[in-house]
Amino acid sequence: MNRTSLALRITVVCLAIAAVAVVVAGLVAARLIRTTGTDVLRQSLSAQADVVASQLDETGIGNRLSVGKVAEVVRGQGIDVVVRRPNGTLGGAGTEAAIAATKAGLTRTGSATVLVEGRQYLVEVRTVGAKGAAFALVQATEIGEARGRTLVRNTVLALGAGLAVAAIAGLVLSRMLSRPLRRVASVASGMRAGRRDLRVPVEGPSEVADVAKSVNELADALQYSEARQREFLLSVSHELRTPLTAVTGFAEAIGDGVAEGEDARRAGQTIHREAERLERLVSDLLELARLGADEFRLDPARLDLATLVDECADVWRLRCARQDVTLVVERPPGEVPVVADPRRLRQVVDGLAENALRVTPAGAPIVFSLVAADGQARLAVRDGGPGLAPEDYPVAFERGVLNRRYRDSRPVGSGIGLALAHGLVTRMGGTLTAGPAPEGGAAFTVALRLG
Repeated sequence: MNRTSLALRITVVCLAIAAVAVVVAGLVAARLIRTTGTDVLRQSLSAQADVVASQLDETGIGNRLSVGKVAEVVRGQGIDVVVRRPNGTLGGAGTEAAIAATKAGLTRTGSATVLVEGRQYLVEVRTVGAKGAAFALVQATEIGEARGRTLVRNTVLALGAGLAVAAIAGLVLSRMLSRPLRRVASVASGMRAGRRDLRVPVEGPSEVADVAKSVNELADALQYSEARQREFLLSVSHELRTPLTAVTGFAEAIGDGVAEGEDARRAGQTIHREAERLERLVSDLLELARLGADEFRLDPARLDLATLVDECADVWRLRCARQDVTLVVERPPGEVPVVADPRRLRQVVDGLAENALRVTPAGAPIVFSLVAADGQARLAVRDGGPGLAPEDYPVAFERGVLNRRYRDSRPVGSGIGLALAHGLVTRMGGTLTAGPAPEGGAAFTVALRLG
């Protein structure tokens, strides 16, 4: 689809505004000029009529020579003189000027505007003496309109110059605005092509500067996000490589006949265990991917959190005993009702317990602690392991962060489980927080509203 440029649009808008202003100003000016021209013409004609009246008396009206001199003087200005003598006869009768004077009336002093055969005339009547003598000065308004047209033409020329200035100003303004926006578009195109080192100068009008700043922030966010994704993929690759190496090695030993009898049985067990580990890792990755999708479903129901803790403890108590770790359950008597997805909540608790058992040494405890207070049920999984550095608790639920920091110093998971648990609890309307535990390790606490 063809799109016009911003520069062209701004120029067209400026021209349109200027054109509207020119048209409106021209119409108003033409009306004012025409009205003013007619008024000026009337005032001039009235003044001349007063001067003529002061120079003529009763004998002057009757004196052909005096009237002729007056008519000769004013005729050069486009003015006709119509005389009404004391006997009622008109000088100049039969002309359009005489007809206009007759329509205006020659019986009393006054001003009039009359139409004769489609033309407009201004008439100034003055009476002279007491015997009914009078004269009228008659002038067509086209003379005033001609002057008005000259003024209109000059005004249109001036307004046309203003229109040209508006076009130039619009072009300059559009270039000033479009230049930084073109830079933004160029940087955005580079980002689309994969570059993350491009930035836009933050300059120009505040709105354009805001756009440039937003694009720069987007570039920073993309750069950070992609760096995290790369680190996450490296972490996941490391986690996948370990069980795959074990599976491949033991499978080759069985296939080559190196492992037989009891060795083959142990190799098979190892392959099965590592395959389960791979399956859990892949499942966590899929769950984490689905978690952000709109089609991810939860089945919330009212459940007793105390019963769920007891069920989890029955499973984990045996696993803890195998590693000489004591599992302690602390919970209030009676029910602790909450609304949550039972399967997902059990998945969260099992994941937290697995992480705790992985780092807890023999002889140290793992604690399931359930507290109901202030309208909330808080289930904490605490361990007696080495814990985390204070700066690690705020980022504990970011994918792969703890794996990268601790995989060379202690047993760690893929770093996906905590991110998945945090996402599940959040989707169920609760919170999952991390902090130090009284037992010396870390405590991960699920908080849900009592239902």
